[in-house]
Amino acid sequence: MIRHGEAPRALAPPWHGPLVTGDVLGMTVRQTPAATRALRVLTFLATQTEPVPMDSIARALELPRSSAYHLIRAMIEEGFVSHVEDEHRYGLGVAAFEVGSGYTHQSALQRLARRPLAELVDAVGESGHLVVLHGRDALYVLEERAARRPPLVSDVGVRLPAHLTASGRAMLAQLPAAQVRALFPDRSSFVSRNSTGPDSLSALSALLSQTRQRGYAVETGEVTPGLSSVATAVMDHINHPVAAVALTYENEAPPDLPTVISRLHATTATLTRRLGGQRVRPAQPRLA
Repeated sequence: MIRHGEAPRALAPPWHGPLVTGDVLGMTVRQTPAATRALRVLTFLATQTEPVPMDSIARALELPRSSAYHLIRAMIEEGFVSHVEDEHRYGLGVAAFEVGSGYTHQSALQRLARRPLAELVDAVGESGHLVVLHGRDALYVLEERAARRPPLVSDVGVRLPAHLTASGRAMLAQLPAAQVRALFPDRSSFVSRNSTGPDSLSALSALLSQTRQRGYAVETGEVTPGLSSVATAVMDHINHPVAAVALTYENEAPPDLPTVISRLHATTATLTRRLGGQRVRPAQPRLA
């Protein structure tokens, strides 16, 4: 426990006890389970559009700053909170995304998306997927194969690097820049399948900027040579990219892309509306 007048120690160990009690910095802290406080931190950070300072977290939870500091340090060590050191701000960590993704692919979202995805695939004649973020990976949770189309590596349950897939890029493009930096802190965060794709944060940021301007994400041969994909994000009620819908086609026999992209937007707009979100407003469809 930090006594009155002491500064928080930079390397203080996380508190693992079930209750935070007693007098801290001259204030009586109501007995509240530590798990409850941690869940409140996650709920608060999930509603923010970008990482926030420690003081904002302390105010929102009505905690002394020292108590908030120790709680956040423990959550950082477990991966649920990320620290953007150069900005002295805190956001959701990779573990929080993994929990959210686990809920997504085990919950009603699959059932919600199954029919719209099937209708999309029937309309355009190309294979489609519903994908969620799982840390730095794109996790495939629903698949609809089109007739007479080549087999794909993206079966249900497969994970691929998000920065290489159209679906991953569609979701990453809707995250705050600070959150993308937290997910990809250095060059070791970037992997390559076919010696293509962004290999640095600056390259990824430029690609995501193009994605936002275009209104949809693309990848060409970066997952499988000879195949390309387009994708758009599904947004939830707090304007978070909870999933993406992607369509994959052969480069030698591409479909009518303006039509495909228009139908893709309509499908993700339907899912976004059902989740209480606001659709991603694209520019006029144009080829990458």
